[in-house]
Amino acid sequence: MSGTTEVLVVGAGPTGLLLAGDLAEAGVRVVVLERRDGRVSNLSRAFGVHARTLEQLDARGLADRLVPTGAALDKVRLFGGVEVDLGALPSRFPYLLITPQYNVENLLRERALRAGVEIVHNAEVKGIAQDADGVTVTTADRTYRAAYAVGADGFHSAVRAALGQPFPGRSVLKSIMLADVKVAEAPADLLTVNGVGDAFAFIAPFGDGYYRVFAWDRRRAVADDEPLTLDEVREVTRRALGTDFGMHDARWLSRFHSDERQVPDYRVGRVFLAGDAAHVHSPAGGQGMNTGLQDAANLSWKLAAVLRGAPDRLLDTYQAERHPVGRAVLRSSGGIIRAAMIKSWAGRAVRGVVGRVALAVPAIARKATGQLSGVGYTYPRPAGAHELVGTRAADVPVGGRRLYEVLRGQKFVVLGDVDVTGWEDRVEVVPGAGGPLVLVRPDGYVGWAGADPAGLRRALAELVGTR
Repeated sequence: MSGTTEVLVVGAGPTGLLLAGDLAEAGVRVVVLERRDGRVSNLSRAFGVHARTLEQLDARGLADRLVPTGAALDKVRLFGGVEVDLGALPSRFPYLLITPQYNVENLLRERALRAGVEIVHNAEVKGIAQDADGVTVTTADRTYRAAYAVGADGFHSAVRAALGQPFPGRSVLKSIMLADVKVAEAPADLLTVNGVGDAFAFIAPFGDGYYRVFAWDRRRAVADDEPLTLDEVREVTRRALGTDFGMHDARWLSRFHSDERQVPDYRVGRVFLAGDAAHVHSPAGGQGMNTGLQDAANLSWKLAAVLRGAPDRLLDTYQAERHPVGRAVLRSSGGIIRAAMIKSWAGRAVRGVVGRVALAVPAIARKATGQLSGVGYTYPRPAGAHELVGTRAADVPVGGRRLYEVLRGQKFVVLGDVDVTGWEDRVEVVPGAGGPLVLVRPDGYVGWAGADPAGLRRALAELVGTR
């Protein structure tokens, strides 16, 4: 049996579902291949949604449905007295939303199906071949043909393996304990992280009565499949945080190991890698799922544009824009986990002093919160381009609505009074904004800015596709 579509997405996790939903809303035919059987799990390792991801979900009409499912934390307490204040973020969402991954996944699956995405379960990829015209993907019982394919199939990516892509890096921590528990005494700080040399622990509320706990014990490195008891989690948490908060009624106990890895190439011909298939990080900072979702937001509109006549070179900007962000997340999450692992008392004392002093400097605090939340990242600006190009577009009021409301439906938005005849189905003009003409991409970044309408039309041909 065989099937033909425009884009094949491998993996029906959050990254693959956001990508597929975007493509379908842009009018692209898309099929998702998922090796799992379709049963929805209420267990998930990812636990937090950062401000920039919430902005991306807002541009898809989903953020206001997700926020009530979790707990919004505007402060993070690290290593005793080091406090990261997210409340000053220049965003509609100045906080970290603690909510299980499955809440995000359920919303994205519902949206994708509503947009017409076909999700095929029990479809494990066995091979990939590509030529000048497209990609052929084979499963155990079927062959699929598409113009492009995206591997969003996680750490053990079959797509990455089929491409022969290396996954350089290393395991950082073994036998991290994960538990979802109820507590008798709620932590005074809504999100708490601390390390005491031979142990560290993290605890944060989901908002449904359960708390997510990560814990690590330097004295006990065992295999991921070694049975885990709540007593072990309690003991390590007491050493790291001074109390176990009266943990009880665990709904999930698991061990896993934490790797830091990144592929060198996010694009190999007509095949792309996104999310954990392209990069994995420590759980510190809760940035893994967020980075993958933002990969998808970056790639989706580019695939749609090229399929509608934009030049193929546009797809190369996925690597140019997202690979540096993945590398930066590896550094920042790795820095947090290494700080938590400092063994000596003197080193931990210095850690706290340096952290408090650094975050007291406004410029350093803005950079730290901008990287943690994702709102601080910018993309490379082409030589000679306006200074706004590559920056995140703020959610400003435009024409009686917010910008991120106008972006819904995978639209490009032009701020300024200009003729876009021929692109009306993909571009919305909001006149009277003042200042330069600004073209905002569907992922909420500035794609072009300037005073010349002819320059804008050239940018539309490059970024949106032919008329």
